[in-house]
Amino acid sequence: MNVQPQSLSILRYPHPILLKTSRPIEEITPEVRAVAARMLELMREARGVGLAAPQVGLLWRLFVANSGQDDEPDRVYINPVLRQPEGGLECREEGCLSMPDVLGDVWRPPTITIDATDLEGQRFTLCNSDLLARVWQHECDHLDGRLIIHRFGQMARLANRRVLKELERSGTRL
Repeated sequence: MNVQPQSLSILRYPHPILLKTSRPIEEITPEVRAVAARMLELMREARGVGLAAPQVGLLWRLFVANSGQDDEPDRVYINPVLRQPEGGLECREEGCLSMPDVLGDVWRPPTITIDATDLEGQRFTLCNSDLLARVWQHECDHLDGRLIIHRFGQMARLANRRVLKELERSGTRL
């Protein structure tokens, strides 16, 4: 694939690529590194805490994140796998850079472990019980073609109905 990283931008719902499953990255190339760097730029510009490759039009199993807590560094997660959810489900409000002005309660386990590869090809394992755990789960949902609206309850769906209709109307011009 020949990607021009500087041309990448954040796709908005209802772009069809947001509903597709991503493929594993087989090799960490200069192109993958450049895309990850651009994704970090886009995430920061949008004041987000995470951004998945499908959100910039690439069906790659890659996301970037930085929850901004505890001097956490920007991190790239390649071919991430979530495991060992702990604790009862907790409800917190979530938003999404691909769905501006859409907010709603999403239930997720508060603690999760993630296995992933970094840009140097090294596997790593992290466990978190804070906002970062939620970010990992949200971004992994993107890699599987799942959006926050798929996790919303009826009240959140109703509360966001008008904004979603507007996004769908404007998205017909993609």
